[in-house]
Amino acid sequence: MESHAEFLRAVTLDEGLADAIYKGEWRTADITDAERVMLSYVETLTKHPARVQREDLDDLRAAGFDDKAILQINLIASWFNYINRVADGLGVGRE
Repeated sequence: MESHAEFLRAVTLDEGLADAIYKGEWRTADITDAERVMLSYVETLTKHPARVQREDLDDLRAAGFDDKAILQINLIASWFNYINRVADGLGVGRE
């Protein structure tokens, strides 16, 4: 997770945003409503993937994301989740 926060810092150059997301405080971060909807979806996909419902996708569409963007959000979040599980399963990054 720390490496993801560092990546976000480097890409956005926004230390406050990276810290807020790293700490799980994205609901109160200075982000757009669309970004908040996206992060809500990503959180559900990450923590409770079987709970993703059609309504979650409808919320993304209502926030302005088209099907291609929704697929990209899903693929990126899923890839990071996969990599985290591989690393955790191998003990990578643990002291």
